[in-house]
Amino acid sequence: MTIKLACAPIAWTNDDLPELGKENTFEQCISEMSLAGYQGTEVGNKYPRDPNILHKYLDIRNLEVASAWFSAYLTTKPYEETEKAFIEHRDFLHAMGAKVIVVAEQGHSVQGMEDVPVFDGKPYFTDEEWKKLAEGLNKLGDLALEKGMKIVYHHHMGTGVQTSEEVDKLMELTDPNKVFLLYDTGHLVFSGEDPIEFYKKYSDRIKHIHFKDVRQDKAREAKENKWSFLKAVKEGTFTVPSDGCIDFEPILDLIYERGYDGWIVVEAEQDPAIANPYLYHKKAKSYIDLLLLNKQLKYK
Repeated sequence: MTIKLACAPIAWTNDDLPELGKENTFEQCISEMSLAGYQGTEVGNKYPRDPNILHKYLDIRNLEVASAWFSAYLTTKPYEETEKAFIEHRDFLHAMGAKVIVVAEQGHSVQGMEDVPVFDGKPYFTDEEWKKLAEGLNKLGDLALEKGMKIVYHHHMGTGVQTSEEVDKLMELTDPNKVFLLYDTGHLVFSGEDPIEFYKKYSDRIKHIHFKDVRQDKAREAKENKWSFLKAVKEGTFTVPSDGCIDFEPILDLIYERGYDGWIVVEAEQDPAIANPYLYHKKAKSYIDLLLLNKQLKYK
């Protein structure tokens, strides 16, 4: 059982909101991750996509690539379009040594729309769209397995797979040997789901983890005032572990009890001009390190 800690670069430079962190360079991002003591990184839009170049930047900082986001459009576009883009993405991550590929369906998604309420405006798939999504994911899972990798599906606010019920349906429709799951604490709590029950139910399919905290007052405002997902981000709904309402200790108990082996990625999309990424992620690392030490002693 090996747990390694990584950072998502979205706290330094936001892919969905380019104005957040536009002044922060790729080199600053990975240098501060390394300085904060992390072992890995996910890949953002400022990262070089040539594996040889990226390796040179990361190796001297003792950083590995944990994974990277892939947007699928299986419900709205021909499968072949998603497959072509996926193979290119898979081969890049394979060259970087990653073992999992984060996949999220973006057909009908409102997560990138600044004027659509994230709760009231989220999409709901038809039976035919669920069928296309499940069949497409099974095929992508096969393509990942060709390289000894796994796809991990990212349930996400503002998409057709946001709630526990929607994840249930996706897991029922897909092959458990081909389609796995990303566990994101922040998206679960923001959506109103129970992260403990969710982990208990799907621990055998969870192969990648995002630790994200939630400011409960902001999450409440987002729902009551019909904020879009991007407005919720800009208003500070998400933060790093230890700075919000989520108790990560019982979650880590479950992670140890169920024998999780893989990355835990600290991900907190915030405005870096307000929440200094290095200071916040250093704080999160200290908090998680202490919890991990306690779990290692308990489950030794």
